[in-house]
Amino acid sequence: MSVMITTSSSIIMSSSTGMTPVKFGCNRGAMHEHKKIKLKYASCWSLQFKAPTKVNATKAGVVDWSMVDPEKEGPNTVSDLLLERMIQDGFIFQEKFCIRVYEVGPDQIATVETLMNHLLETTANHMKKGGLIHEWFGSKEMFKHNLTWVVAKIQMVVDRYPTWGDFVQIDTWKVAYGKNGVYCNLTFRDCKTGEILVKASSFWVMMNSKTRMLSEIPNEIRAKLEQIYVDKPPLVEQVTRTWSRSEKNINEHICKGLKPRWSDLDINNHVNHVKYIGLILESVPKTIIENYEIDSITLEYYQECTKDDKLQSFTSILTNDNDEISDFEVVDCQHLLQFESGSNIMKGGTRWRLKHAKSKDLMSIS
Repeated sequence: MSVMITTSSSIIMSSSTGMTPVKFGCNRGAMHEHKKIKLKYASCWSLQFKAPTKVNATKAGVVDWSMVDPEKEGPNTVSDLLLERMIQDGFIFQEKFCIRVYEVGPDQIATVETLMNHLLETTANHMKKGGLIHEWFGSKEMFKHNLTWVVAKIQMVVDRYPTWGDFVQIDTWKVAYGKNGVYCNLTFRDCKTGEILVKASSFWVMMNSKTRMLSEIPNEIRAKLEQIYVDKPPLVEQVTRTWSRSEKNINEHICKGLKPRWSDLDINNHVNHVKYIGLILESVPKTIIENYEIDSITLEYYQECTKDDKLQSFTSILTNDNDEISDFEVVDCQHLLQFESGSNIMKGGTRWRLKHAKSKDLMSIS
Protein backbone atom coordinates (compact mmCIF):
# COMPACT_ATOMS: atom_id res chain seq x y z
CA MET A 1 0.00 0.00 0.00
CA SER A 2 1.12 3.48 -0.59
CA VAL A 3 1.52 6.15 2.04
CA MET A 4 -0.75 9.18 1.78
CA ILE A 5 0.57 12.51 3.03
CA THR A 6 -1.98 15.24 3.64
CA THR A 7 -0.97 18.87 3.95
CA SER A 8 -3.30 21.44 5.45
CA SER A 9 -4.18 24.02 2.86
CA SER A 10 -6.51 26.85 2.01
CA ILE A 11 -8.52 26.55 -1.21
CA ILE A 12 -9.68 29.62 -3.10
CA MET A 13 -12.32 29.21 -5.83
CA SER A 14 -12.33 31.43 -8.91
CA SER A 15 -15.64 31.85 -10.70
CA SER A 16 -14.18 33.78 -13.63
CA THR A 17 -12.50 30.73 -15.16
CA GLY A 18 -13.30 27.06 -15.52
CA MET A 19 -10.28 26.12 -13.47
CA THR A 20 -9.78 25.96 -9.73
CA PRO A 21 -6.76 27.83 -8.44
CA VAL A 22 -5.52 26.32 -5.22
CA LYS A 23 -3.23 27.99 -2.72
CA PHE A 24 -1.17 26.21 -0.13
CA GLY A 25 0.36 28.28 2.63
CA CYS A 26 1.39 28.52 6.24
CA ASN A 27 1.38 31.32 8.72
CA ARG A 28 4.60 32.73 10.08
CA GLY A 29 5.41 31.13 13.39
CA ALA A 30 3.16 28.12 12.79
CA MET A 31 6.00 25.62 13.19
CA HIS A 32 6.54 24.01 16.57
CA GLU A 33 9.75 25.05 18.25
CA HIS A 34 12.23 22.28 18.92
CA LYS A 35 13.61 22.12 22.47
CA LYS A 36 17.22 22.26 21.33
CA ILE A 37 16.80 24.27 18.12
CA LYS A 38 15.71 27.88 18.45
CA LEU A 39 14.26 29.66 15.44
CA LYS A 40 13.59 33.36 15.23
CA TYR A 41 10.77 32.74 12.74
CA ALA A 42 9.29 30.02 10.60
CA SER A 43 9.55 30.20 6.84
CA CYS A 44 6.46 31.19 4.91
CA TRP A 45 5.71 29.93 1.40
CA SER A 46 2.85 29.68 -1.01
CA LEU A 47 2.08 27.85 -4.23
CA GLN A 48 -0.70 28.28 -6.75
CA PHE A 49 -1.84 25.96 -9.50
CA LYS A 50 -4.89 25.25 -11.63
CA ALA A 51 -6.61 21.92 -11.25
CA PRO A 52 -7.64 20.05 -14.42
CA THR A 53 -11.25 20.17 -15.54
CA LYS A 54 -13.31 17.21 -14.39
CA VAL A 55 -14.74 14.86 -17.00
CA ASN A 56 -18.09 13.15 -16.52
CA ALA A 57 -18.11 9.37 -16.57
CA THR A 58 -19.38 7.73 -19.75
CA LYS A 59 -22.74 6.02 -19.31
CA ALA A 60 -23.00 2.63 -20.97
CA GLY A 61 -25.17 -0.34 -20.17
CA VAL A 62 -22.43 -2.86 -20.90
CA VAL A 63 -18.67 -2.66 -20.95
CA ASP A 64 -17.35 -1.47 -24.33
CA TRP A 65 -13.69 -2.46 -24.31
CA SER A 66 -12.88 -0.12 -27.18
CA MET A 67 -13.39 2.74 -24.74
CA VAL A 68 -10.12 1.95 -22.98
CA ASP A 69 -8.11 2.73 -26.11
CA PRO A 70 -6.24 6.04 -25.77
CA GLU A 71 -6.86 8.94 -28.15
CA LYS A 72 -5.07 8.92 -31.48
CA GLU A 73 -3.36 12.14 -30.53
CA GLY A 74 -1.61 11.43 -27.24
CA PRO A 75 -0.86 14.11 -24.66
CA ASN A 76 2.26 16.17 -25.22
CA THR A 77 2.54 17.99 -21.89
CA VAL A 78 1.49 17.35 -18.31
CA SER A 79 -1.31 19.90 -18.66
CA ASP A 80 -2.80 17.79 -21.48
CA LEU A 81 -3.24 14.79 -19.22
CA LEU A 82 -6.72 13.72 -18.19
CA LEU A 83 -5.47 12.57 -14.81
CA GLU A 84 -8.26 10.16 -13.91
CA ARG A 85 -11.80 9.23 -14.87
CA MET A 86 -14.40 6.51 -14.46
CA ILE A 87 -15.68 5.01 -17.70
CA GLN A 88 -18.17 2.31 -18.64
CA ASP A 89 -20.58 3.32 -15.88
CA GLY A 90 -17.85 2.96 -13.26
CA PHE A 91 -16.72 -0.52 -14.20
CA ILE A 92 -13.36 0.70 -15.51
CA PHE A 93 -11.12 3.28 -13.91
CA GLN A 94 -8.60 5.08 -16.09
CA GLU A 95 -5.61 7.15 -15.02
CA LYS A 96 -2.70 8.69 -16.92
CA PHE A 97 0.84 9.36 -15.76
CA CYS A 98 4.05 10.85 -17.07
CA ILE A 99 7.18 8.80 -16.31
CA ARG A 100 9.46 11.05 -14.25
CA VAL A 101 13.23 11.19 -14.30
CA TYR A 102 13.44 9.77 -10.75
CA GLU A 103 11.39 6.74 -11.84
CA VAL A 104 13.93 5.38 -14.34
CA GLY A 105 17.11 3.45 -13.73
CA PRO A 106 20.63 3.56 -15.19
CA ASP A 107 19.37 2.06 -18.46
CA GLN A 108 16.91 5.00 -18.84
CA ILE A 109 13.77 2.85 -18.62
CA ALA A 110 11.19 2.74 -15.84
CA THR A 111 12.11 0.36 -13.03
CA VAL A 112 9.94 -2.60 -12.01
CA GLU A 113 9.22 -0.76 -8.75
CA THR A 114 7.94 2.23 -10.78
CA LEU A 115 5.49 0.03 -12.68
CA MET A 116 4.32 -1.62 -9.46
CA ASN A 117 3.83 1.73 -7.73
CA HIS A 118 1.72 3.12 -10.58
CA LEU A 119 -0.36 -0.05 -10.69
CA LEU A 120 -0.91 0.19 -6.93
CA GLU A 121 -1.85 3.87 -7.15
CA THR A 122 -4.41 3.25 -9.91
CA THR A 123 -5.96 0.27 -8.11
CA ALA A 124 -6.28 2.21 -4.86
CA ASN A 125 -7.77 5.25 -6.62
CA HIS A 126 -10.37 3.04 -8.30
CA MET A 127 -11.38 1.59 -4.93
CA LYS A 128 -11.49 5.07 -3.46
CA LYS A 129 -13.84 6.21 -6.22
CA GLY A 130 -16.05 3.18 -5.52
CA GLY A 131 -16.24 3.95 -1.80
CA LEU A 132 -14.07 0.95 -0.87
CA ILE A 133 -11.25 3.09 0.52
CA HIS A 134 -11.97 6.09 2.72
CA GLU A 135 -9.03 6.47 5.08
CA TRP A 136 -6.36 4.23 6.55
CA PHE A 137 -6.71 2.11 3.42
CA GLY A 138 -10.24 0.96 4.12
CA SER A 139 -13.85 2.10 3.80
CA LYS A 140 -15.99 3.45 6.63
CA GLU A 141 -17.61 0.02 6.96
CA MET A 142 -14.19 -1.63 7.11
CA PHE A 143 -13.06 0.81 9.78
CA LYS A 144 -15.85 -0.42 12.06
CA HIS A 145 -14.44 -3.96 11.80
CA ASN A 146 -10.75 -2.87 12.02
CA LEU A 147 -10.19 -4.10 8.45
CA THR A 148 -7.74 -2.92 5.83
CA TRP A 149 -6.76 -4.01 2.30
CA VAL A 150 -3.52 -5.95 1.69
CA VAL A 151 -2.00 -7.56 -1.40
CA ALA A 152 -1.65 -11.35 -1.26
CA LYS A 153 -0.34 -12.01 -4.77
CA ILE A 154 0.72 -10.07 -7.83
CA GLN A 155 1.57 -11.16 -11.37
CA MET A 156 2.97 -8.88 -14.05
CA VAL A 157 4.11 -9.37 -17.64
CA VAL A 158 6.14 -6.60 -19.30
CA ASP A 159 6.20 -6.36 -23.08
CA ARG A 160 8.09 -3.06 -23.15
CA TYR A 161 9.30 -0.69 -20.45
CA PRO A 162 8.34 2.99 -20.80
CA THR A 163 11.12 5.56 -20.72
CA TRP A 164 11.57 8.96 -19.11
CA GLY A 165 8.97 11.43 -20.40
CA ASP A 166 6.59 8.82 -21.80
CA PHE A 167 2.89 9.36 -21.15
CA VAL A 168 1.13 6.18 -20.10
CA GLN A 169 -2.48 5.20 -19.47
CA ILE A 170 -3.50 2.61 -16.90
CA ASP A 171 -6.93 0.96 -17.03
CA THR A 172 -8.14 -1.21 -14.16
CA TRP A 173 -11.22 -3.29 -13.43
CA LYS A 174 -12.16 -5.62 -10.60
CA VAL A 175 -13.08 -9.32 -10.72
CA ALA A 176 -14.58 -11.43 -7.93
CA TYR A 177 -12.36 -14.30 -6.80
CA GLY A 178 -13.77 -16.74 -4.28
CA LYS A 179 -15.54 -15.50 -1.17
CA ASN A 180 -12.77 -13.42 0.36
CA GLY A 181 -10.68 -11.98 -2.45
CA VAL A 182 -10.71 -9.43 -5.26
CA TYR A 183 -8.64 -9.64 -8.43
CA CYS A 184 -7.53 -6.28 -9.76
CA ASN A 185 -6.68 -6.40 -13.48
CA LEU A 186 -4.62 -3.66 -15.10
CA THR A 187 -3.20 -2.71 -18.48
CA PHE A 188 -0.42 -0.19 -18.97
CA ARG A 189 -0.57 1.56 -22.39
CA ASP A 190 1.50 4.01 -24.38
CA CYS A 191 -0.78 7.07 -24.71
CA LYS A 192 0.45 7.98 -28.19
CA THR A 193 0.43 4.58 -29.88
CA GLY A 194 -2.12 2.64 -27.83
CA GLU A 195 0.43 -0.18 -27.45
CA ILE A 196 -0.10 -2.32 -24.36
CA LEU A 197 3.18 -2.23 -22.45
CA VAL A 198 2.29 -4.13 -19.28
CA LYS A 199 -0.42 -6.52 -18.11
CA ALA A 200 -0.91 -7.26 -14.43
CA SER A 201 -3.27 -8.97 -11.99
CA SER A 202 -3.12 -8.51 -8.23
CA PHE A 203 -5.07 -10.43 -5.59
CA TRP A 204 -6.33 -8.31 -2.69
CA VAL A 205 -7.66 -9.58 0.64
CA MET A 206 -8.65 -8.05 3.97
CA MET A 207 -6.56 -8.02 7.11
CA ASN A 208 -7.64 -7.20 10.66
CA SER A 209 -5.42 -4.29 11.72
CA LYS A 210 -5.65 -5.34 15.39
CA THR A 211 -5.02 -9.10 15.16
CA ARG A 212 -2.94 -8.85 11.92
CA MET A 213 -4.84 -11.90 10.62
CA LEU A 214 -6.70 -12.26 7.32
CA SER A 215 -10.45 -11.76 7.51
CA GLU A 216 -13.59 -12.57 5.56
CA ILE A 217 -15.25 -9.78 3.59
CA PRO A 218 -18.30 -8.47 5.50
CA ASN A 219 -21.61 -8.58 3.60
CA GLU A 220 -22.05 -4.80 3.43
CA ILE A 221 -18.62 -4.42 1.82
CA ARG A 222 -19.24 -7.34 -0.53
CA ALA A 223 -22.38 -5.57 -1.73
CA LYS A 224 -20.31 -2.53 -2.72
CA LEU A 225 -17.77 -4.70 -4.50
CA GLU A 226 -20.44 -6.43 -6.54
CA GLN A 227 -21.41 -3.06 -8.02
CA ILE A 228 -18.04 -2.70 -9.76
CA TYR A 229 -17.25 -6.33 -10.62
CA VAL A 230 -16.63 -7.22 -14.28
CA ASP A 231 -17.34 -10.77 -15.43
CA LYS A 232 -13.92 -11.57 -16.85
CA PRO A 233 -11.13 -13.93 -15.70
CA PRO A 234 -7.84 -12.64 -14.24
CA LEU A 235 -5.88 -10.85 -16.96
CA VAL A 236 -2.56 -12.61 -16.26
CA GLU A 237 -2.33 -16.38 -15.96
CA GLN A 238 1.40 -16.78 -15.70
CA VAL A 239 3.00 -20.19 -16.00
CA THR A 240 6.51 -20.40 -14.61
CA ARG A 241 8.85 -23.33 -14.44
CA THR A 242 9.37 -24.77 -10.98
CA TRP A 243 12.13 -26.98 -9.68
CA SER A 244 13.32 -28.34 -6.39
CA ARG A 245 16.53 -27.42 -4.61
CA SER A 246 17.65 -31.04 -4.92
CA GLU A 247 18.27 -30.69 -8.66
CA LYS A 248 21.94 -30.79 -9.60
CA ASN A 249 21.96 -27.71 -11.81
CA ILE A 250 20.49 -25.28 -9.31
CA ASN A 251 22.76 -22.37 -8.46
CA GLU A 252 21.61 -20.66 -5.27
CA HIS A 253 22.62 -17.16 -4.22
CA ILE A 254 22.03 -15.90 -0.69
CA CYS A 255 22.06 -12.42 0.79
CA LYS A 256 21.77 -12.20 4.58
CA GLY A 257 21.56 -9.35 7.06
CA LEU A 258 18.85 -7.39 5.22
CA LYS A 259 16.85 -4.90 7.28
CA PRO A 260 13.84 -2.88 6.05
CA ARG A 261 14.03 0.86 6.64
CA TRP A 262 11.48 3.22 8.13
CA SER A 263 10.79 4.57 4.64
CA ASP A 264 9.81 1.04 3.50
CA LEU A 265 6.71 1.04 5.72
CA ASP A 266 3.30 1.92 4.30
CA ILE A 267 -0.08 3.04 5.60
CA ASN A 268 -0.67 -0.41 7.15
CA ASN A 269 2.50 -0.03 9.24
CA HIS A 270 4.30 -2.91 7.54
CA VAL A 271 6.77 -3.16 4.66
CA ASN A 272 5.06 -2.13 1.43
CA HIS A 273 4.66 -5.04 -0.98
CA VAL A 274 6.52 -3.15 -3.72
CA LYS A 275 9.59 -2.85 -1.48
CA TYR A 276 9.93 -6.63 -1.44
CA ILE A 277 11.17 -6.45 -5.04
CA GLY A 278 14.29 -4.61 -3.95
CA LEU A 279 14.87 -7.17 -1.18
CA ILE A 280 14.73 -10.18 -3.52
CA LEU A 281 16.93 -8.44 -6.09
CA GLU A 282 19.68 -8.20 -3.46
CA SER A 283 20.40 -11.90 -4.04
CA VAL A 284 20.23 -11.79 -7.86
CA PRO A 285 23.73 -12.02 -9.42
CA LYS A 286 25.18 -8.82 -10.82
CA THR A 287 25.61 -10.30 -14.29
CA ILE A 288 21.83 -10.82 -14.55
CA ILE A 289 20.99 -7.36 -13.21
CA GLU A 290 23.34 -5.67 -15.71
CA ASN A 291 22.54 -7.70 -18.82
CA TYR A 292 18.90 -8.75 -18.41
CA GLU A 293 15.54 -7.16 -17.61
CA ILE A 294 12.48 -8.71 -16.00
CA ASP A 295 10.05 -10.13 -18.55
CA SER A 296 7.52 -11.43 -16.02
CA ILE A 297 7.24 -11.63 -12.25
CA THR A 298 5.03 -13.44 -9.73
CA LEU A 299 5.12 -12.65 -6.02
CA GLU A 300 3.13 -14.43 -3.28
CA TYR A 301 3.05 -12.92 0.20
CA TYR A 302 2.69 -15.17 3.24
CA GLN A 303 3.19 -12.84 6.18
CA GLU A 304 4.15 -9.25 6.88
CA CYS A 305 7.43 -7.86 8.13
CA THR A 306 8.33 -4.47 9.54
CA LYS A 307 11.20 -2.13 10.25
CA ASP A 308 14.36 -3.62 11.79
CA ASP A 309 13.32 -7.24 11.11
CA LYS A 310 16.37 -9.25 10.06
CA LEU A 311 15.79 -10.93 6.70
CA GLN A 312 17.57 -13.17 4.22
CA SER A 313 17.00 -13.35 0.46
CA PHE A 314 17.51 -16.44 -1.72
CA THR A 315 17.64 -16.58 -5.53
CA SER A 316 17.86 -19.94 -7.31
CA ILE A 317 18.96 -20.04 -10.96
CA LEU A 318 18.90 -23.00 -13.31
CA THR A 319 22.41 -23.45 -14.73
CA ASN A 320 24.23 -25.92 -16.94
CA ASP A 321 26.97 -28.30 -15.85
CA ASN A 322 29.59 -25.56 -16.16
CA ASP A 323 27.71 -23.39 -13.65
CA GLU A 324 26.73 -20.93 -16.36
CA ILE A 325 23.33 -19.61 -17.37
CA SER A 326 21.84 -22.36 -19.53
CA ASP A 327 19.81 -20.14 -21.87
CA PHE A 328 21.53 -16.92 -22.86
CA GLU A 329 18.38 -15.14 -23.99
CA VAL A 330 16.02 -16.17 -21.17
CA VAL A 331 16.81 -16.83 -17.50
CA ASP A 332 14.35 -18.25 -14.96
CA CYS A 333 14.80 -17.53 -11.25
CA GLN A 334 13.00 -18.52 -8.09
CA HIS A 335 13.05 -16.27 -5.06
CA LEU A 336 12.49 -16.72 -1.36
CA LEU A 337 12.44 -14.07 1.35
CA GLN A 338 12.67 -15.27 4.95
CA PHE A 339 13.18 -14.06 8.46
CA GLU A 340 16.60 -15.11 9.69
CA SER A 341 14.75 -17.60 11.89
CA GLY A 342 13.75 -19.43 8.69
CA SER A 343 10.07 -18.47 8.51
CA ASN A 344 8.90 -17.64 4.97
CA ILE A 345 7.69 -14.12 4.18
CA MET A 346 7.37 -14.27 0.41
CA LYS A 347 7.98 -16.60 -2.51
CA GLY A 348 8.29 -15.53 -6.10
CA GLY A 349 9.47 -16.27 -9.59
CA THR A 350 10.96 -14.10 -12.32
CA ARG A 351 11.73 -14.63 -15.97
CA TRP A 352 14.49 -12.42 -17.37
CA ARG A 353 15.14 -11.54 -21.01
CA LEU A 354 18.22 -10.05 -22.56
CA LYS A 355 18.11 -6.25 -22.57
CA HIS A 356 17.28 -4.64 -25.89
CA ALA A 357 20.78 -3.27 -26.52
CA LYS A 358 22.34 -6.64 -25.66
CA SER A 359 19.87 -8.42 -27.97
CA LYS A 360 20.92 -6.24 -30.90
CA ASP A 361 24.59 -6.93 -30.17
CA LEU A 362 23.86 -10.66 -30.09
CA MET A 363 22.00 -10.51 -33.43
CA SER A 364 24.85 -8.61 -35.06
CA ILE A 365 27.37 -11.21 -33.85
CA SER A 366 25.28 -14.09 -35.17
